[in-house]
Amino acid sequence: MKLHILGKMDDSHSLEIPFVNAKVKAGFPSPATDYEEERLDLNKKLVKNKEATFYIEVEGHSMKFANIIDGDILVVDRSIQATSNKIVVAYLDGCFTLKRVILLHNKCYLQADNPDFKNIEITEENDFIVWGVVTWIIHKAI
Repeated sequence: MKLHILGKMDDSHSLEIPFVNAKVKAGFPSPATDYEEERLDLNKKLVKNKEATFYIEVEGHSMKFANIIDGDILVVDRSIQATSNKIVVAYLDGCFTLKRVILLHNKCYLQADNPDFKNIEITEENDFIVWGVVTWIIHKAI
């Protein structure tokens, strides 16, 4: 899996798009009236710590059962601690990877959410660092 870093969030890259201030029901439609259109800056909606956040594009299918697929854009926060079961962008032995952190019996594993990929046990011999925790997944609907 290859990950392409898209950049850090800063105020100079504000992206405001129209936002309808209403929730959309995924069941039967309800009569709706007088919804006001606002402007929504996705950086303000998706980013809590702009100094520690970056966007990255996914290439590959190792996390497909976590609903992360090839071409998705991830919002990754470096200020969040990578506790067990968090999905992280990590640097492992010269490559970036996207996996779920599993902490079990004083051991650390990187787990794919696809049975075609094996778990990776992290040992002292590995060159390993967590770059950040995935906070949002943006993917194309069609």
